[in-house]
Amino acid sequence: MSGTVEGAKARLRAQETSGWFAIPAPLARLFKKFPLLTYPPNELPARSPDARDVPTLYVFISEEDASKGLPSFNPSCLRWQTFLRLAGVDFCLRSSNNHGSPTGALPFLLPPSTPTNPRPQRPIPSNKIEQYGLDNGKSRLPRDIGSKLEAYESLLDHRIRNAWLYTLYLSPANAGLLANLYITPTTTSGLVRATVAYQLRHAAEREILRSTGKPAVDPAALYRGAKEAFSALDAVLGDETWFFGNEVPGLFDATVFSYTYLILDNGLAWKNRQLNDILQEFPRLVSHRNRIFQRCWGAET
Repeated sequence: MSGTVEGAKARLRAQETSGWFAIPAPLARLFKKFPLLTYPPNELPARSPDARDVPTLYVFISEEDASKGLPSFNPSCLRWQTFLRLAGVDFCLRSSNNHGSPTGALPFLLPPSTPTNPRPQRPIPSNKIEQYGLDNGKSRLPRDIGSKLEAYESLLDHRIRNAWLYTLYLSPANAGLLANLYITPTTTSGLVRATVAYQLRHAAEREILRSTGKPAVDPAALYRGAKEAFSALDAVLGDETWFFGNEVPGLFDATVFSYTYLILDNGLAWKNRQLNDILQEFPRLVSHRNRIFQRCWGAET
């Protein structure tokens, strides 16, 4: 029995050190001596004077792009940024990160101060931004369609998201892009950058494996799944302008756009363009992407 247990432990150790991005041995020894500390989230950001009359959306984005109101490079953030624009909510955009969020994750929305209470209001997490937009927006958006919507959202949350995670976080060809978006802006320390890179890749790999239920990441299978998901979404959209035949775009349109926009964004300088090539096979989804961008940002890309 003892030999069996020790053998299992040895195999487990081998699996832990033979993943997609095993942590370098020098870092592993360092972490054993000085374990990483996880600090609590920062306090609520102080509101700048020009943002007192409108809510502020905190997202992953560069300071320069935030000042111009451009799309976030993170799908989860871009989803809600797009939704608020579709809903007709006036808001400010601020660059942040998960550690800087009072909720521990981005995006979050900070409501405007009021004349009777100039102090910052309670932050609104992403799962409550939809209701805020519906209650405070100038536009009337379609409500969800229940169980049918959940089925199609699962295509985005699993098959397309898994392919996205692999393409950005695990594909060696896009290591430079990952660094430019999430690693280099955080620090100038080479050691810290290596640590952040390992943490991001490990988290992405773990999420993919949990979603697929497979023992290892299979890129070919992930791309096949993404193509099947895009094909299903293309069929649902059909020749309609917006999903489900709605007269105006809603949250689901924003969710699809949050991936299709970024996948086809040449400004991100993708090196592994396999996901881009797959999406290009569905021109109706590409046209939908361009219509959303035109509606929210005023021009096609």
